[in-house]
Amino acid sequence: MGFMGFKFMNTFYNAGINLSKIPKEAITTDKNGNKWLNVTIWLNENVDQYGNSGSIQINQSKEQRDAKAQKVYIGNLKAPEKKQPEQTFISGSTKFDSDLPF
Repeated sequence: MGFMGFKFMNTFYNAGINLSKIPKEAITTDKNGNKWLNVTIWLNENVDQYGNSGSIQINQSKEQRDAKAQKVYIGNLKAPEKKQPEQTFISGSTKFDSDLPF
């Protein structure tokens, strides 16, 4: 069992983030000068009509959540297409030659 009752799977998702939707005030700077954008990633139980498995939005402050402020969606997630493992076929005889030197 995973964190807080969630079952984690060894799965990766491809994501795209629309940088033009990120307001400057959402970007924070830490003491080392690194710039951060805190996001919330939502994984859907079912894939939507566009093949998205989830979405990415900018984290909201408690005040924004209490005020029911509009969420800012900046991207989507897609699970990679699962490929069937390649099958190897062996052709020819399975009879072994008895005059092999070993």
